[in-house]
Amino acid sequence: MIELGAPGLELVRTRTEPIISRLPSAVTAFVGRTLKGPVQRPVMVRSFAEFQQVFGGLWQPSTVSYAVEQFFDHGGGRAIVVRVANGARPPTITLPAGAGALRLEGANPGSREYLRASVDYDGIPEGDSDRFNLVIQRVRSAASELIEDQEIFRRASLRPDSGRYLADLLVQSRLARAVEPLPVLRPDRSAGPGGSAIGYALSNADGDDGGPLTDYDVIGSAVAGTGLFALRAADSFNFLCIPPLSREHDVGLSTLLVAARYCRERHAMLIVDPPASWTSARAALEGMRTWPFRSDIALMYYPRVQALDRLRGRVETFGPCGAVAGMLARSDDISPLWSAAESEEMTLRPGTQPAVAVCDADRLRLAQVGVNALREPRAGFPGAAGTHVDARTLAAGGSGFTDWKYLAARRLGLWVAASIERGTRWVLLEQNSPATWARARSLVETFLEVLADQGAFVGSDAAERYFVICDERVNRPDTIADGRLNLLFGFATSRPGEFDAWLVTHHPSASRVRPVSVNRLATSRQRVEWEIETTILRKMEYR
Repeated sequence: MIELGAPGLELVRTRTEPIISRLPSAVTAFVGRTLKGPVQRPVMVRSFAEFQQVFGGLWQPSTVSYAVEQFFDHGGGRAIVVRVANGARPPTITLPAGAGALRLEGANPGSREYLRASVDYDGIPEGDSDRFNLVIQRVRSAASELIEDQEIFRRASLRPDSGRYLADLLVQSRLARAVEPLPVLRPDRSAGPGGSAIGYALSNADGDDGGPLTDYDVIGSAVAGTGLFALRAADSFNFLCIPPLSREHDVGLSTLLVAARYCRERHAMLIVDPPASWTSARAALEGMRTWPFRSDIALMYYPRVQALDRLRGRVETFGPCGAVAGMLARSDDISPLWSAAESEEMTLRPGTQPAVAVCDADRLRLAQVGVNALREPRAGFPGAAGTHVDARTLAAGGSGFTDWKYLAARRLGLWVAASIERGTRWVLLEQNSPATWARARSLVETFLEVLADQGAFVGSDAAERYFVICDERVNRPDTIADGRLNLLFGFATSRPGEFDAWLVTHHPSASRVRPVSVNRLATSRQRVEWEIETTILRKMEYR
């Protein structure tokens, strides 16, 4: 388990020449209700066993638990999980303290958060009636001796003016908090059964799992960093999965709109589950005519999937987002990002199958409106025969950039842009001068040249494949005075000389990269540069 800290510009000056590293391409973030675990805090897990340890594994009310299971079953390698809850309460622990009691409250809510605590005076001078040692443990179950986590707080005090005030010590605890007001007397020494030296007070049966999630719970607050905005404390991710709110309720339009906007900010893609009401390919086609959500930053695979629910012991229907993310990750492991998404069929693993059969004709019709179709494996062959259809984004069939209706080009663009933005942050440590611009330009050109040689871009020569500009045309006096450094680059993913263009802006307060518009019909680097001067510099502000 890796608990993720807040991202920032952690820049360290080194003597070696900087390089642009290739970021991961299939890290998937999941937001939803789980059985236990930290709330509103992103945690990376690399296997379903880790998910079980931290979040409790499969739980019937938790659609995200099944999505994570299917993610790893289908080839996923890294998942970031954010637990959200609706009205859940943590358990409490009561420790006798003379005539009063010291009350602790679990840091995480839920009825399966099994805690216990013990008090001793080991190492405390006899004349000191204030200090004590507190041990808090999380155990596998109420009667279990299997310890999953433990914290020890030595020489704690109940005096607010003490440097070891218990309430302050427990602020950073992963397990519990102190419930104020604290008692006057320190807690009694914990005695074990029969008066033995070691004993534990078990948590009370007052933990509560809360109710089903709503769209408000999933969206959360951008200011407080809750809901899907808790992912701001995570490093980069490539896909966001928000499974159905419950087995009976789909994610609402408000959640999709906010999630898509947030994915655009993080250069990730939202994987959308098809509505449960689309029980046939015809119903899906009709539904897409009036469906209000379209986005080049989102993708959908149809239909939902059927798999064994190990808790219920029967086949159930699930949203496919977890399986889709796992298959995309598996494709990235087999082939380069720019080829896998185009050529690798989204074939389900044995034991999982489409809930609805989709014929080749319907696959083509669905693709035209931006919906991709899942295939089930054929016996003795890992793939599936049939008509190949390039995967689309939910921009297909609607308005938006033409090239971004194809999933491969969209994923490639986001990945390249994020890698270059991250790999050029070192410029903030250097003087904003032509020498720094030249180094940055050379670094990006090298990065794009290697990708071009590996087949990521189209075109017969470098001028048709990509361009990089980092000079006085995009770094004017007002830009420099404001502490900003701009770097403009583009690459051709569909037709030579027609570039997806991006602008990286580095500033001490933040770095970001965003798509910009250059002449998409340009056929030469000279024409692109002219377009930059007339369109970008005169009509756009980089703030």
